[in-house]
Amino acid sequence: MTQAHSLDVPLAEDGPSLGDRLAVEDDALDLVEQRGMLRQLINELPERERTILLMRFYGEQTQTCIAEQVGVSQMHVSRLLSRTIEHLRSRMDADDPDGGGSLLEDRLASAEDD
Repeated sequence: MTQAHSLDVPLAEDGPSLGDRLAVEDDALDLVEQRGMLRQLINELPERERTILLMRFYGEQTQTCIAEQVGVSQMHVSRLLSRTIEHLRSRMDADDPDGGGSLLEDRLASAEDD
C-alpha cells in the first residue's frame, strides 16, 4: 500500500515541493482569455469599423487599399482605425485591469502604419 504525502514535502533535499511545482501560473491561459475578450469586442463593433480593422490587421492591407475598397479617403480610414483601436484598448483595460490590453498592443505593434 502506498502512503500519502503532503504536497508541501520537498521532492529532494532543498528542492521544491510537489505543491510548488504544480502551482505554476500558465501565461498561455491568460492569452486565451484575452483573445476571447478581444474577439467578443471586435464582434460588437459596428460593421464598417470591424471590416476596416480586420482588413488592416488580419488581411494585412494598407490603409490606401482599404480606402479604395470601402469608398472613403485614406485619412478617414486612419481616423476610424485610431478611434476603433482606442475604443478596444479602453475596453480591454476596463475589463482586465491587470493588462488585458497587452494582446491588443502586441498585435498592433506587429503591424506598421502606411
